[in-house]
Amino acid sequence: MQTLRTLLALPVAALLLALAPSGTSALTAPSPKTVLPLLVTRGKAPAAALLAVSESGSRYAQSGPGVSRAHHFRAGSITKTFIAVVVLQLAAERRLSLSDTVERHLPGLVRGAGNDGRALTLRALLNHTSGLYDFTADSSGSAPVTPHQAIRIALTHPPASPGRYAYSNTNYVLLGLVIERVTGRSYAAEAEHRLIAPLGLTGTSFPGSRTSLPAPHGRAYAADGTDVTDLDPRVAGAAGEIVTTLADLGRFYSALLRGELLPPRRLREMLDTRAAHGSYGMGLFPVKLPCGVTVWGHNGRISGSYVRTAATVDGRHVLTFRVNTTAIAEPGLELRLLAAEFCPRHQWNERASNADPHSRRSIG
Repeated sequence: MQTLRTLLALPVAALLLALAPSGTSALTAPSPKTVLPLLVTRGKAPAAALLAVSESGSRYAQSGPGVSRAHHFRAGSITKTFIAVVVLQLAAERRLSLSDTVERHLPGLVRGAGNDGRALTLRALLNHTSGLYDFTADSSGSAPVTPHQAIRIALTHPPASPGRYAYSNTNYVLLGLVIERVTGRSYAAEAEHRLIAPLGLTGTSFPGSRTSLPAPHGRAYAADGTDVTDLDPRVAGAAGEIVTTLADLGRFYSALLRGELLPPRRLREMLDTRAAHGSYGMGLFPVKLPCGVTVWGHNGRISGSYVRTAATVDGRHVLTFRVNTTAIAEPGLELRLLAAEFCPRHQWNERASNADPHSRRSIG
């Protein structure tokens, strides 16, 4: 849920050195199961788990105690993908347009400190080019707030440069209110009706103000080791409220990228990163791996949980991993794990040396 400005891409030489066996210059493609324990030993997570799904089947792995394949966990900003799909479905139904101003749906709400909802479109909220201040920078993502309180916090700050990409949780809080205004139902109810129930995502929910996790679940820990399993989801709202499972996230992102949830035109819009200069589409962002493969998905960080889902653009290969703490102490391990999963051995050896050392950032 918090904004992560952490670089996913390490310098390629350092990445390849980390992946090469000691005492040899040969490049080898690691297995995700060998990288996962590093999230615990070097990433300082109490425990980690992953689930990979492809046409050849599914593979689950875990490291450390207190996690399992069936556990429910908080997924933070992965919520944004669900919210973006609902908005794009409403656009496909012509119940709204992405070129609508915020003012049209939420009259008078976005005004102050140079912010003006009359000049902001729904598209700018979806791709984080609105310039609206991120309310969690003031609340630290730990104080429960209502959507209107979150927006009031944001509106005490002047906007960033209009049209420039700047990740902000405030954008998706506003989109949650737009969904409610257009449909007459909450964003949670719309996501349940449109996405969760049709896909059979039985482990996924929007908890509202419920502080406990559904059973089964493990424990969640802050960076200092404090148990933060019980948490008021209103610290995040439409920007990061969701609770889910590894299997549900794999099913959701696969269905999305396979074209099961949006018409082709709307899915193309979702994957269009030009407005954000390649950094972000609409509720999705791409990462180009050292072998040249590009994966799509989102990450999520909320107190006690960090989650990452990535998939090939056709949705046929999806990886989700999670740790039961707020962040990975060594962020470069994320890129290493994605490369281990998605880079074929022959592509790794032939193409890794040509990779862009500054390819993408982790932003959720």
